[in-house]
Amino acid sequence: MPGRLLVLSNGHGEDLIALRVLQALHGRRPELEIAVMPLVGEGGAFAAAEAAGVLRRVGPRRHLPSGGFSNQSLRGLLADLWAGVLTLSWRQWRLVRRWGRRGDPVLAVGDLLPLLLAWGSGAPYGFIGTPKSDYTWASGPGSAGLAALYHRCKGSEWDPWEWALMAVRRCRLVAMRDRLTARGLRRHGVQALAPGNPMMDGLRAEVLPEELSSCRRLLLLGGSRMPEALGNLRRLLEALALLQEQDPLLVLAPCGSRPAPEEWAPLLGGLGFEPAAAPPSLRAAAAWRRGPVLLAVGPGRFAAWAGCAEIGLAAAGTATEQLVGLGVPALSLPGPGPQFKLGFAQRQSRLLGGSVEVCRTAEALAMRLALLLHDPPQRDALGRIGRRRMGAAGGSEALARLLEQRLLEPAAGQAG
Repeated sequence: MPGRLLVLSNGHGEDLIALRVLQALHGRRPELEIAVMPLVGEGGAFAAAEAAGVLRRVGPRRHLPSGGFSNQSLRGLLADLWAGVLTLSWRQWRLVRRWGRRGDPVLAVGDLLPLLLAWGSGAPYGFIGTPKSDYTWASGPGSAGLAALYHRCKGSEWDPWEWALMAVRRCRLVAMRDRLTARGLRRHGVQALAPGNPMMDGLRAEVLPEELSSCRRLLLLGGSRMPEALGNLRRLLEALALLQEQDPLLVLAPCGSRPAPEEWAPLLGGLGFEPAAAPPSLRAAAAWRRGPVLLAVGPGRFAAWAGCAEIGLAAAGTATEQLVGLGVPALSLPGPGPQFKLGFAQRQSRLLGGSVEVCRTAEALAMRLALLLHDPPQRDALGRIGRRRMGAAGGSEALARLLEQRLLEPAAGQAG
């Protein structure tokens, strides 16, 4: 029998991680039927793979106002409730239960919600824990306050009810993003592994065009959740306007499906940018100029552009982690959320060892940016920290191999 696998993923970053692992798994087991159920949003990251026949999306899908961050604010929780999140979750639960009755395995990617659903399926399951790391409380910069004390008492950022779900006999694989976190879980009886970080796979920087090598180069990341992303971009660009820099400045702005290129025009026009011609070698969708600053917008160009930057200006989650993992330090500017608020940004900075620095104001960001642009040794030092925290590429293939050995082959043996 070819076999089947249901994958549960609860967020945009989790979707990207799941996609990389599933592409590697498809290369090893092309006959495997892979069904993916995005628990948050539409799962747009899977669209191309679905069109190519690698997988299929199943189950109910709905865009939630909080973008999956209802746990960070009462307003976000109330908005999600009004949008029907309880009905959505109930329908997703029923589908997982139906799947589990056949005994086909389930893979959960994310945190408690997909893990709980996978356990509730009654089938064998695996878990890739993406958002939590013990680095966020075990190291600086800054202090995690009461949260650090709570996690230190437990010895893990994961909670006891999550350990219990990971230690169930039906849970055949638990994979964490780093060795420190996996070691903390093993102290609580969870056989956790850290085979590699899929977030660093598939990032192959293109060679910077020669005509742009004399420019100072920044990467602009506002996130993918609308309308928050536009607000993040506005604040970052307003901070950039305070920079006293006479050299030509190239701002590379890769994006996903949102904000779409046409959604940039009102934002940039309101900030004094004018349409400009982009160098053909950049393969940008549009370009805008304001004084010495040339800003290029490129849908789907993150992997190609990230490694070309000297510094990132960031208000994003997964993309920021990938950027510093390539050795590019970043400056962040928290906003009103729902995702990229001060607490989120500080936690991200601790996770990444300070390779992304939190700036409280636009003036502080502009001042720090000016210093970093003229301090290559400091940029290099921060870049080395980012690389160490994120790890090397190759995690997707390692996880695919483990899934095949621990989840798929035992399930096939039981079916036989």
